[in-house]
Amino acid sequence: MSSSGAVVTGAGRGLGKEIARLLVERGHTVLVTDVDEGAATATAAELGERAFARVVDVRDPAQVEAARDEVVERAGRLEVWVNNAGILITGPAWEQDAAARRLMLEVNALGTINGTVAAIGAMRDGGGGHVVNIVSLAGLTAVAGEAVYAASKHAAMGFSLSTMADLRAAGIKDIDISCICPDGIWTPMLFDKLDDPGSALSFSGKLLQPEEVVDAVRKVLDKPRLVTAVPGWRGIVARVGDAVPSFGLAAVPLVVKQGARVQRKLLKAQAPE
Repeated sequence: MSSSGAVVTGAGRGLGKEIARLLVERGHTVLVTDVDEGAATATAAELGERAFARVVDVRDPAQVEAARDEVVERAGRLEVWVNNAGILITGPAWEQDAAARRLMLEVNALGTINGTVAAIGAMRDGGGGHVVNIVSLAGLTAVAGEAVYAASKHAAMGFSLSTMADLRAAGIKDIDISCICPDGIWTPMLFDKLDDPGSALSFSGKLLQPEEVVDAVRKVLDKPRLVTAVPGWRGIVARVGDAVPSFGLAAVPLVVKQGARVQRKLLKAQAPE
């Protein structure tokens, strides 16, 4: 086994699975976690002897801490923790029920907090480490049709940067936190959103393939960076929109129309002949 362990949440499929694959290739002993036991087990089996699976609901700190303890026991120390688990439910906040709003906030924000805090607990006494939080461009600016999702991702971003400030203020220099903020990714999160007008903004740029985001993770593992937007130019646009909200909101209808065009094109391409 490797002398260092890694944990990836929401790793049963999609982006999380590919990040887990990257970490196995880098020589880590990787704990694949997911709320879907079958998906987690299948992914761990596919990735080989360096990977193992555990059911984890990131909303529950006890389950998150148990995952941390297991990887430390198996690998000797925890070096990398990737908070990837997330959920997207689209539509105006007033059209979503309380359960949907709470689910997004708890998985996306509280789950990131639980994972980061658990990881720091092991890394402080175990030679340092690196927490990688998969946030979103929705953590940088306003997103029509995804208000609660954006709120949860803004929370994850604010928490990550503030916790980095706390680590440095406490004199802890061997733990890093890197936030990856991708545009829409062609993963299971978007597979069923092609006819969903609330998801249009997620389709307004060039849909990313998981490997493009994995490459960004690879880069920050080699050289930690607080915030990485993927692609970089969309991050600049998001930052401008956030800095000048009136400009950003004025541009939203145009961007939504572009995303809707992409959705229609993809739907047409998938339609049977």
